[in-house]
Amino acid sequence: MEVEVKFKVYEGLKEKIESIAKFVKEVREEDYYLIHPCRDLRDEALRIRRSDGVYLTYKGPRVDRETKTREEIEVEVSDFEGLMSIFKKLGFEVFARVSKVRRIYRLGNFKICIDKVDGLGEFVEIEVKDGEKDEVLRFAKSLGLVNSITLSYLEMLRVSQ
Repeated sequence: MEVEVKFKVYEGLKEKIESIAKFVKEVREEDYYLIHPCRDLRDEALRIRRSDGVYLTYKGPRVDRETKTREEIEVEVSDFEGLMSIFKKLGFEVFARVSKVRRIYRLGNFKICIDKVDGLGEFVEIEVKDGEKDEVLRFAKSLGLVNSITLSYLEMLRVSQ
């Protein structure tokens, strides 16, 4: 289970994160969201991510309303075009794309991502695998982050259109 929270970046947050966490890498991510005419994925997501690799991700229904906690299954594949071709032959279609530049940091069990999302702006996501919601919310609060955003980038883009 992945426990994740998201917030809008405020002035000085990046510097605060850089002072306490270890910088891992910066990547450009292109997320392609798939739908199928015979399956309603309204509270789930099927995504192909192209970044420093190619990843197929299933995200299950959300567990609570405060965070973006949900089951996540992710596999790395080697051939983006081949994977897209298989899904198209099975009747899936790309219905949305989200592009962002992501700066990834680590601090203990926490993965901290500062995202510059095309068309939306800058956000910070804090996540922990197999962690506790309260643990993530306490850490976010220690950074001065309150009132988490529970919408995904995809949902935010669709609302802003």
